[in-house]
Amino acid sequence: MDKTEWTLSELAAESGLTPRTIRYYISRGLVDGPRGAGRGASYDARHLARLREIQQLQSEGRMLAEVAQGAGRSDELPTPEAWWRYPVAEGVVIEVRADLAPWRLKHIHRVISEAAKALKQEDKDDAEHGI
Repeated sequence: MDKTEWTLSELAAESGLTPRTIRYYISRGLVDGPRGAGRGASYDARHLARLREIQQLQSEGRMLAEVAQGAGRSDELPTPEAWWRYPVAEGVVIEVRADLAPWRLKHIHRVISEAAKALKQEDKDDAEHGI
């Protein structure tokens, strides 16, 4: 007969994750906490399904921040997004989603910096020519 409840160590073995990773996912709100506490804590098929869903999303290249955005959201509201706003010149603002991968943000920051320098130089040149 198939098992329907697991301890943390059993859930870890079933999912292929470590107990520490499962605890981390719970602390981040990616997975619901167990039923009960301490030695009596138990996990069910919903927990295992969610862990497998997270593994699938990560294998598709999703970061935990993206996975978390979809966790526990009401269908009545759109998913909120956090954005960084960079005013780079008079009347010019660049907006960037705040939850992008760090390597991507680093590249974007470099591009924004170059754009800001170019626009400032253009403004300076225009001022010198009385434009």
